[in-house]
Formats: sequence, C-alpha cells, structure tokens
Amino acid sequence: MVVIDTHCHLYLEDFKNDIDAVILRAKEYGVQKFYLPAIDSEIIDAMLDVERRYPDSCFAMMGLHPCSVKENFIDELKIVEQWLDKRKFVAVGEIGLDFYWDKTFIKQQYEAFECQMQWALDRNMPIVIHTRNAMTETIEAVKPFATKGLKGIFHCFGGSEEDAKQIIHMGFYLGIGGVVTYKKSGLAEVIQKIGMDFLVLETDAPYLTPIPFRGKRNESNYLKYVIEKIADGLELSVEKVAIATTANAEKIFGS
Repeated sequence: MVVIDTHCHLYLEDFKNDIDAVILRAKEYGVQKFYLPAIDSEIIDAMLDVERRYPDSCFAMMGLHPCSVKENFIDELKIVEQWLDKRKFVAVGEIGLDFYWDKTFIKQQYEAFECQMQWALDRNMPIVIHTRNAMTETIEAVKPFATKGLKGIFHCFGGSEEDAKQIIHMGFYLGIGGVVTYKKSGLAEVIQKIGMDFLVLETDAPYLTPIPFRGKRNESNYLKYVIEKIADGLELSVEKVAIATTANAEKIFGS
C-alpha cells in the first residue's frame, strides 16, 4: 500500500529530536511521500534541510502563510518570488486567508493571496490553500484563477457539502486529515455525500492529531486513522482509499 501525506510540517522544532524515527514509522505503514508547506522566511532553511536529508521522499513548497502576513509582507513576498525563480518547488503554499486569529491585515492577506495565485498560474504550479473562518471568501478569491486553469488543494478541509461541491467544481481537491475523526466535525458525513474522486490525505503534522491521539503531536504514521475513518464511512477497503487518494495526489503534484 502506498500513501502520500500531502501536508506536513516535518521541519518544525517538534520533530527536531526524532525526525528519522517519525519518517521510518510512516514508511513502515506505507507513506512514501511527504509534502512540506512553507510558512514564511523564518522556516525556509529548516524546511529545505529536511528536503535535502530525504530527497526521495520529502518535497518542499514555497509560499507565505496568511497568518504571517504582517507589516513586512511585501518583503516576505519578495523572498517567496526569489525562491520560485531560483529553483523548482512542488507547489505554491501554503497560502490563503485566515480571519480567525487577527483581522488587522485582511486587505494585505487578499493582496498576498492573489499575488501568489498569479505566480502559480504563471509557472504552471498547483497551490495549497489555508483557509480558516474564511471559506466563502477564499472560494470567491480562487474562482477567477480557477477559470484560468489554476489547480490545487484546499488544505485541512472542514467545510460543508456545498463548500465541497464548489471547490470540486473548480477542479480543486480537498485535503482530509485528523479532523475527519472528530465526532462533532461533520466531515465524515460530508465525505459520504461527495465520495473519493477529489480527496487527498494529509496530517498537518504536528497539528490536528486524529483520535485516538488527539492532543498529542501528530505525525504522518497517523494517516492510518484517517484512512480507516474514510474507508468505514464509504464502506470501502483501506487499500482502495489509499489507491484513490494517492492517485489524486499524483495528479496534483506529479508522480
């Protein structure tokens, strides 16, 4: 069985002391590829170091996270653009809109998001989207770029059936992680209605750990609980879920 973790922050301090063991446990389960989303300039060196250490399995993205859009966001965007011009990345991400923590820089978040979507479109790259408390606004921001051919993933999808249908209609995929195991999320029921065709797997490690380890550090090995939950809801084998989601991830990032 081959599994892909389309979104994990394995370069953070949480994994500093046991990254080798974390990757080994995941590979023993079947996770063969780990996609590393960027946050801002402060993490680039650490992210690229993990990619260098595991060149056959860890693949870096480049982008400015909406929560890192502050007074210096223009300088941060320049760094993103310089890196995109310097070498190949698997995606522009993670980028998007986040109105949960701080609404001080909403205008700048839109500017950064639209700028980075255009860079991805110009370079024929997919994007990986972060959205929190801003699902409707994010979908509306993406639509004009999707009509021009932009593709990607709505990372950590936790929206409604209608949200899911709008995203799928644009040709985007839904990143499904530990949230699907949370009883009150309603995500398992949404997946039952939309099926497997536009789902990819992710952990967002070290965050959003699935049940039964909620509250502890997440890691890619825990994708097993996400797959089992999806498989149970759709009355499919875990192998079929792995095959379908891996194929979807490869459509986005390339095999």
